[in-house]
Formats: sequence, C-alpha cells, structure tokens
Amino acid sequence: MEGFSEPTLRALAGSRSFERGLGYLDAVSGVEVGDGWVTASVHGTERYEVELTLDGPGGLSGECDCPYGMEGNFCKHLVALGLTVLAQRESLPRQRKAARDRAQDLDGWLSGLSKDELLALVREQLGEDRQLRRRLELRAASARGDLAAVRARIRDLLDISPFAQYGYVEYADARAYADQAGQAVSAIGALTGSGRADDAIPLAREAMKLLADAVENVDDSDGWLGQVGTDLAEAHLEACRAARPDPEELARWLVGHALGDVDDGLTDIDPLDYEEILGEEGMAVLRKLAAEAWQGNRRGWAEKYLMERLAKAGGDVDAVIAVHAADLSPNGHTHLVIAHELDTARRPDEALRWAERGIQDARDLAAVDTALVDYLCDRYAQADRRPDAVALRRDHFGARRTLLAYQQLRAAARAADCWSAEREGALALLRADAEQQQHSRYGGPALIDALLDDKDIDAAWQAATETGAHDQQWLTLADQARATRPTDALGVYRRLTEPLTKQTGNAVYEQLTSLLLSIRDCHRRLDTQDEFTTYLTALRADQKRKRNLMRLLDQHGL
Repeated sequence: MEGFSEPTLRALAGSRSFERGLGYLDAVSGVEVGDGWVTASVHGTERYEVELTLDGPGGLSGECDCPYGMEGNFCKHLVALGLTVLAQRESLPRQRKAARDRAQDLDGWLSGLSKDELLALVREQLGEDRQLRRRLELRAASARGDLAAVRARIRDLLDISPFAQYGYVEYADARAYADQAGQAVSAIGALTGSGRADDAIPLAREAMKLLADAVENVDDSDGWLGQVGTDLAEAHLEACRAARPDPEELARWLVGHALGDVDDGLTDIDPLDYEEILGEEGMAVLRKLAAEAWQGNRRGWAEKYLMERLAKAGGDVDAVIAVHAADLSPNGHTHLVIAHELDTARRPDEALRWAERGIQDARDLAAVDTALVDYLCDRYAQADRRPDAVALRRDHFGARRTLLAYQQLRAAARAADCWSAEREGALALLRADAEQQQHSRYGGPALIDALLDDKDIDAAWQAATETGAHDQQWLTLADQARATRPTDALGVYRRLTEPLTKQTGNAVYEQLTSLLLSIRDCHRRLDTQDEFTTYLTALRADQKRKRNLMRLLDQHGL
C-alpha cells in the first residue's frame, strides 16, 4: 500500500479527472474495506459501483462501471473513493485486519459445518439469490454432461422477457440484462475449461444468434451488450483453439459470419485470428470462399472488406487493388486508396498513374476528392513538374471557385513563378461569378474573399461596391481599411450597428460593443470625437433599459 497517495491518484487519473473527482467526495457512500480492496457507491449522473485494488500486481488500480471507467480509465469516481479512503488512512490497517479476521472466522465456521448443514445453507441462499441459482444450475448441468439443459439455461439467460416492457428493454434495465447475458458467456467458457470445447463451439454460435436478436430490442446506450459480444467472440475462439474443429467447416462458418449470417454488430470476429487453428488447408478454403463471395457481389461492403483483409494479410497487393478497382467511386477517392496501397508497396509510378486516372475518370471535377488533387500536386512538386501542378490547380479552381481552391492555385503558381498571369485569369472567373450573384439574396461572392486574402484592399472595396458583399465581408473590409479609409469604414460600422440596437442577448451586446469601439476609432482618426460623443449619448439613452449592455459599455469606457 506504499503507492497509495494523492500523487498516485493524480497520476492514474490525470489532472482533469483528479480535479473533477474532488467534487464527488460528498457523493461516496457505502464504503466497505476488505483485506486488499475497498468498494463503495458514488452517486453521479447515475449510481456507480467502484472498487479500488490496493495491492495488485501493478500497484494501486481500480474499476468503475461508469461509461468512462468501463473503457479502462481511472475515472473521477475512483478518485473520489481514493481520497475518501486517504482521509481515514490511519484507520485503514485496522479495517483491513478486521476484514481478514472476518474472512478467517467465516472460513472456520463453514469448515465446521456438516454436509447437511452446508446443503441447507446453500439451499437457503439459492432461494434468495436468483443469479447464484442460475450459475449453479449451469454448473450442475455441465457436470452431468447434460448439453440440452445447458443450452436451455443459456437460452433463458439471453431471453429479454424478464427485463422487457412491451417487448423492449429500457436503458434503466439494460445493465441487469447484460449482466445476465454475461453469465451465458461464462457458462460457455466453463465448458471449454472442463474439457468440453466441442460442445462449447455450437453453443457459442447459437448464443451469437440469440444476442443478435436481443440487441435489436435493448437500449444499449452504454455498450454493455457490446462487451458481452466481445467476450462471446473470445469464448468461441478459445473453444476452437481447444477443440480444433474441422478446418473446412470452420472456414465456412467464419466466412458466413463475416458476410452477415449473424448481423448483430457485437460479435466482431476477425477470421485471421483463427489462422493457426485453420492451418494451410483451412486458410485455403477461407480464401477460396471469400473470393467466390466477392466475385458474386463485388460491391458488397462485407465481401469487399473480407477479401481486402485476406489479401493484405497475404501480402497480395494486386489482389487488394483488384478489390478496390472493381468498385471505383466517381469522385476519385478509390483511385487515391489504390495509389496509397501502391506507394506502400513501393510502386510509385503505378500509384501516380492511378491517381491521374482518378482525375480523368471524375465525372465532375467540382466534386472530386480534394485529397486526390492534393496528392497529385504533391507528387508533381516532388518530381519538379510544377506546370502540371498549376494546371491541375487551375482546373480544380475553375470547377469549384472557392477561396480555398484560389489559395491552392496561388501557392502552386507562386512556386512555378507564374502567379501574375494565373491571378488575372482566376479573378476574371470570380468577377464573372460575382456579377451573376449581384442581385442574388445570398450575396457574398468569393471574389471579395480572394481579394481580401491577397491583401488588395482597394480592389476588394471596389468589387464589394460594384457587385455587393455580405455583412461579414463588409466588416472585414472595414477593419482592414480603417487606417486608410476611415470615412468609408465608419459608414460600414454605423450600418451594421443599427439592426443590433433592436436585438437583445449578451452575444448581441458584445457585437454591438465591438462595433462601437471601431466607430470611436474612426472618429478619432477623422478628428471628429464630438460627433461620436453625441452619437454614443443618444444610443445609450435609447438602450438604457438593457442593463447588461450598459454594464459592458461601462467596462470598455464607452
């Protein structure tokens, strides 16, 4: 217990969770101290059960059934319990010794009971604890070799009926159902552990189907059934490792499962985890079946994923490319995926050809995957093919005509030392767009953004005056032109201020205050401070009922 301290708790939880844990000290209840552990309940959004292990192999550790804790994190609830225990650290050794004494006393008492007395005690507990009864019933059926009884009990454990209202398990009952379903997984694992792995395999597969049916009718927001599914997949794998089933039969089942025989999204089984069990014979069957399935449905997601997975595992790059090439997306994304695969395989020339083909095959350059354009331009730059990069950026900009596409064309053209010529053509396109949008209620042509980005303020102001601009563009123009065109900027600020005076809310008041500060600066540059004082006095009189606005103006000296 030497490592049990506040610094240890902070290191395990991280500063954020540790600080949040400080706010939960009053939420800890029902603390119980064992020899090497401490448990309690912590009331947060829900009531969570937490347990600290004081002397584990890796030192202090803990578990909590909150969503964050279930992901393996040392959460704020564990911090709260740890700090609660540390506050009573002097009494902890005494409490641990008392726990040891109680355990020894209990063991001594049980050892002194006769067989009949022990049976009476167990029967009493079975009458009071339904979960214990079910676990022992499963163990009894397994010990008898009664597979039918085990199957029946597993079916009972995966049945949602005891927890469902109107056929659906609500969030509040999902955890209890998941705990019960977990007992079915434990029973399957126990069969494998007792030398009956051959029986565990079909039971695991049947349980997967039952769980798939159940999950459709359970609110599993916290992912409890996801953990049951993961454990069930592991139980099946362990049973197969122990039983060594027929490789061909196992391969057929794995392919069927991967292609959706059990569509639950919970028991995610990777066929490659079974490679050692399948051996060469089984893997050959697996690949053959996967290829046949893919040939029959080349656009099926599951078929494509399985085929790609097996091809990658076998180092067959051409097969991976064939899978992708069978279903090329019209925006060039698949071409880019293929190019990356070929780059990884150190086949750059082929990668470049596939990327270029993606541009050529694109039905609409405006919708092409921008990552494909970026990839090609990077490759052209590396190969000192800068004119090609400029040409591609020009075509892409011509199709999209956005600020980002303009910036990318500018960067490529500057690298090729031809921006002056390219800029003229690009601005001509944007100017034509702006003229078409001049009477549109949507406004805000990209021409203004491009000129602002070029720091060509005068041209941007002229374009905005001729073709129109939206309010944010006018505000940016005013901010950037205020030093040289204070009169023009003042007109913009005054116009933008007027509608805000008719609105309420702190966000509006902050915008209004910012505009008033800019208006004051314009008057200062124009040496017309008296006009601003008159304007501000009238505005404050008109807005005096807005106390938060008045307070904000006072804070800024307005």
